[in-house]
Amino acid sequence: MREFGAPQTPASLEMTHTDALTGLGNRRRMREKVENLADERAVDPAPFTIGIANLDGFKPINHLFGRDAGDNILSQVAHRLRACMPNGATVVRLDNDGFGFVLPLIFDARNAERLARMLKDVLSAPFDLGGRTVRLTACLGFAVYPFAGETFDALMDSADTALYRAKRRGRGQILVYSKEIADEFRRATELEQALRRAIMADEIDTHFQPIVRLADGAIVGFEALARWNDPDLGFVPPNVFITLAEERGFIDMLSEVLLKKAAAAAMQWPDALYLSFNLSSAQLVDPTTSVNILSIINRVGLNPRRLELEITETAMMSDPEMAQRIIDDLRVVGIRISLDDFGTGQSSLGRLRDFSFDKVKVDRAFVSEITRDRPSEHIVKAILAMCDGLDLHVIAEGIEGREQAAKLVELGCALGQGYHYGRPMTASAALRLLESLAPEDQQREQRA
Repeated sequence: MREFGAPQTPASLEMTHTDALTGLGNRRRMREKVENLADERAVDPAPFTIGIANLDGFKPINHLFGRDAGDNILSQVAHRLRACMPNGATVVRLDNDGFGFVLPLIFDARNAERLARMLKDVLSAPFDLGGRTVRLTACLGFAVYPFAGETFDALMDSADTALYRAKRRGRGQILVYSKEIADEFRRATELEQALRRAIMADEIDTHFQPIVRLADGAIVGFEALARWNDPDLGFVPPNVFITLAEERGFIDMLSEVLLKKAAAAAMQWPDALYLSFNLSSAQLVDPTTSVNILSIINRVGLNPRRLELEITETAMMSDPEMAQRIIDDLRVVGIRISLDDFGTGQSSLGRLRDFSFDKVKVDRAFVSEITRDRPSEHIVKAILAMCDGLDLHVIAEGIEGREQAAKLVELGCALGQGYHYGRPMTASAALRLLESLAPEDQQREQRA
């Protein structure tokens, strides 16, 4: 046995630099290659390029087909990449579905993009799993030395930033790190710092949009929506700062502040009204989510049966098993779960079969066209019929006019929300609205 501290043999050194599954080098091998290249070119810094590839939608493979199938695909990916590397290049496996490249003879962004397109095409060909095939895409990010960094860590950070921006654009995207990307990253960092300050200073607000019973327009609940008006930045759209909080890893802190405010506001409403609150994709892979939510509403005093949590199909796909566990933990105490943006995902019917939901929210894309577009009308009608058979309630989002509301009532939709019934409003405005409607509600109950 080798004594502690003794020099490693060539064989043991090779093992520490090799990925056991694919036989490719690993991150240590890539670091060694990059540092050697940088040393060679330090006096006359001729460019070279590094790259990172990440498979799109790989995580569900293990869930759908098993871990052996996932390992099989990763081995096939390694074989394809090794076969098409240019002379002198090195390919490594960095992590689960991430691969890295060291490209000594790729000197600029144009040639990096040309190689990336070829690699993307190679990886998009079907993968054979013995009787069935799977198609995947990949996003790729590249960084050119010395413009994007002069050390391994700096180059990897730049390539990772390019990859991250590529993935935000969608599947199968390619980006080479540039000044524009650096400027965008810097702006995002400045926005992150401002957002963190705003959270700590309690400057993020919750607004509330009514959810109504379509038959008579009676309010049955409110959806809580985040709003941020920064003294310097002005109004920052929620899709911008919520996405940023998810990406930078502090969505739990933001969500806790918002849920606490929303639950406190709901305590001022009649007990029959419920609060709808959105969960992020990051929260659906965090095993502490259910405990944190229950802790917040218990401290505020909100009955769990008055809380409804909205989740999207896309959010569930990162880790379906964990998402199901969180959903089950929440439903067992009486919290209801609503599937948001229904009809826009890749396999919504499968989600209804595999997960336990209480409600489905029909996406505004169908509702907005329901009076003008026959296919949209038939889609909504089919969703309503299907949900009726599954004993699921349906909420139509994005109702902006009387004609849409009337058509939804005609089709049998019971609940809805949209500008026709009220725009998002402050907590105090929502309370004033409820107080103004109280006599009307009493009359309605007497007539019933």
